[in-house]
Amino acid sequence: MDFSFSEEQELIKKAAKAFAEAEISPIAAQSDKDSDFPFSVIEAAHTNGFLNLAIPAEYGGIGLSAMDQLLVIEELAKACSGITTSIIANDLALLPIEIGGSEEQKKRILGGVTAKPQLASFCLSEPGAGSDVAGLSTTLTKVPGGYKLNGAKQWITNGGVAAHYTVFATLDKSKKHKGICCVAVPAGTKGISTGHHEDKLGQRASNTASVIFEDVFVPDADLIGKEGDGFQIAMKTLDNTRPITAIMAVGVAQAAINHAVRYAKERKQFGQALAEFQGLQFMLADMQTLTDASRLLCYQAAYALDTKQNNPLASAMAKRLAADTAMQVTTDAVQIYGGYGYTKEYPVEKLMRDAKLFQIYEGTSQIQRVVIAREMLK
Repeated sequence: MDFSFSEEQELIKKAAKAFAEAEISPIAAQSDKDSDFPFSVIEAAHTNGFLNLAIPAEYGGIGLSAMDQLLVIEELAKACSGITTSIIANDLALLPIEIGGSEEQKKRILGGVTAKPQLASFCLSEPGAGSDVAGLSTTLTKVPGGYKLNGAKQWITNGGVAAHYTVFATLDKSKKHKGICCVAVPAGTKGISTGHHEDKLGQRASNTASVIFEDVFVPDADLIGKEGDGFQIAMKTLDNTRPITAIMAVGVAQAAINHAVRYAKERKQFGQALAEFQGLQFMLADMQTLTDASRLLCYQAAYALDTKQNNPLASAMAKRLAADTAMQVTTDAVQIYGGYGYTKEYPVEKLMRDAKLFQIYEGTSQIQRVVIAREMLK
């Protein structure tokens, strides 16, 4: 068991940190305040090799291992998890095609998206179907040469700015998960419209919108896998992306710790620095212990992916612990700052708002517990 990084991995991590500090940190607070999507960062990420991290190089991506992706994403998330969410949503949206698509589809669709600094969306959640994926209502109807797609998707990352949508819809709702299909849909297709950018509590820089499909024609060539494969494709995708979402939560938690440690050393009360009070030291100790434990679970899940082990248990545990840890650690960081931490003049209130979403998207903490228990009891 080797816990050291290779020289190449150290360079990857260093490059990601430098990119985050140069391109993300300077605009993070303003982008959060304005709820503004900074497309300039996407252009810079594409130029510098920080977009489409998981997509193989033969299809225009960077082709990083799961472990290497984690090293990059933690550094980006320390700077702003909202902006990072929009960056890594490309991998979430394109992985279904890598998992279930034909070689022709991979070259055509993946290559088309990765060729430019453009974004993609994973369209699974609906107004009435979040955790209950099998209950989705967006429909596919067979027509000559393809399908007609009808329905609405909700809470879609990059929904209002995407060039490509990977959409999950049902051919027969009575079949539940067995009726779900996966289709690739270019954003310019007739019949697609988007709602307003959601005014969110946190991760405000990431564009989040509803996407509506009205009699959208999808040719047979854009069905990913076979009819009825959609549910399995979606679940395999999420098994791959949960560690990535989890490491973002770790990045947010670590950023909060770093701020809290600096503040505790500088701020004086009763004639001494906050860092000298044992009660506060205990808080910091617990914060770092939980964050390191979460990071190690993420690494374990990434190792399982890189060694081709089917281990949804590791991915679910990483996501569950990291998400809940980020919420606890950022809340404690605000507490350490006291009244200052509750104001927007200091960075920890943003981190606390950003952290909450990790307990909700890509499977709530409660759903992760369902997955963990299911795997344990098999």
